[in-house]
Amino acid sequence: MVQATALPRNESGIEAAIGILKQRFGDRLQTGAAIREQHGHTTTWITNQSPDAVVFPHTTQEVAEIVKTCATHKVPVIPYGTGTSLEGHVNAPAGGVSVDLTQMNRVLAVHAEDLDCVVQPGVTREDLNTHLRDQGLFFPIDPGANASLGGMAATRASGTNAVRYGTMKDNVLSLEAVMPDGQIIRTGQRARKSSAGYDLARLLIGAEGTLGVITELTLRLQGIPEAISSARCSFPTVDHACQAVMMTIQYGIPVARIELLDEMSVRAANAYSGLSLPETPLLLLEFHGSETGATEQADTFGQIAEEFGGTDFAATSSTEERNKLWQARHDMYWACLQLRPGAQGISTDVCVPISRLAEAVVAAQDKATELGLIAPIVGHVGDGNFHTLPLIDMENAEEIAKADEFVSWLNDLAISMEGTCTGEHGIGQGKRPYLIKELGAATQYMAAIKAALDPHNIMNPGKILTG
Repeated sequence: MVQATALPRNESGIEAAIGILKQRFGDRLQTGAAIREQHGHTTTWITNQSPDAVVFPHTTQEVAEIVKTCATHKVPVIPYGTGTSLEGHVNAPAGGVSVDLTQMNRVLAVHAEDLDCVVQPGVTREDLNTHLRDQGLFFPIDPGANASLGGMAATRASGTNAVRYGTMKDNVLSLEAVMPDGQIIRTGQRARKSSAGYDLARLLIGAEGTLGVITELTLRLQGIPEAISSARCSFPTVDHACQAVMMTIQYGIPVARIELLDEMSVRAANAYSGLSLPETPLLLLEFHGSETGATEQADTFGQIAEEFGGTDFAATSSTEERNKLWQARHDMYWACLQLRPGAQGISTDVCVPISRLAEAVVAAQDKATELGLIAPIVGHVGDGNFHTLPLIDMENAEEIAKADEFVSWLNDLAISMEGTCTGEHGIGQGKRPYLIKELGAATQYMAAIKAALDPHNIMNPGKILTG
């Protein structure tokens, strides 16, 4: 495991705050070892740092009470959604109180005529789309995991649909949040645009809980398309596949999803999901529109793919066939683990301009081979974002060191290509050194904002910025 840095603890403040909160919340505040460890759980290789207590609020006012109590005693507050983040976001390096928002899980309003809805932060993306389905609407952001919408906003999540529908920052109209002093604010109304003051919603989106606790979200919705067509196509090399992606984007085809699986990932998908795809680099695509439009988009892509050596092209509008393909894509983490049973997968992501995508992916494959690592690659390649999953024996110090070298090298490579060390996973604890490399002096102004809003550094300390 990678050792997470501990921060100084305020023992007396923690004891006092937990005592007050226990009186107020009773059984909704838990201090058992198992539940605390669960709420320090991280789905990557960063060591677990458990909070001292976990509390389950039901309302924004209760969140405000928790934060005010913690602010009075200078105790850390760590917001918690579903625990699916990948860079140590929910760890408690200075101890403190984990605020589990899963019981704030109501869809408060759906305004179908305005294509928006209002939800509490514990609503998951799958639950929201189930709620919306009979109204002909859907929420398009799909990070793979059934994450909470509050957590998705906090980490500025995106996923497979981002190439057409954008990321969380593009799909949140306004937020309600509890700030570090316990004050409740609303960042805007339901209007589709506004020039009223600073854009505080965008400041909180991607702040990873370091500036406040998101307690309500007003989200943009989309109409369920009249027709959806999926396609798949195999390519002789990753470079050929990436060239086809670039041409597809440059042609202006409004592709909804365009995903890359390298040879290793296709092999894993075949074995795990019962597919029989050629074990060469693969593109999976989805097109939304009218019956005619979706078919035309798929046909146009097929012509582009042929120019770049694409073979075994197949398009389908069958819901069953589409779901089987995309379920296989969403199961890639589990599928890839079967390439090396007993190993742990270290999921990391970078994003580069799409003109550098092929170069970056091929370089990542070559570097993994050089280090002797099994590291399958998948990517949301329509926007230049790809993931690698080195499979590591966590009892082998040499392998851990090689994986650390690989992740560091990959982050530096992306930054050198005018890309980013993280397209969607976020900074958390794991990528803090690379944020400084990527943004330089801009991080000083981030620190100034943090200090102004949270002078006692109680909001998810040790994430994004140092200290």
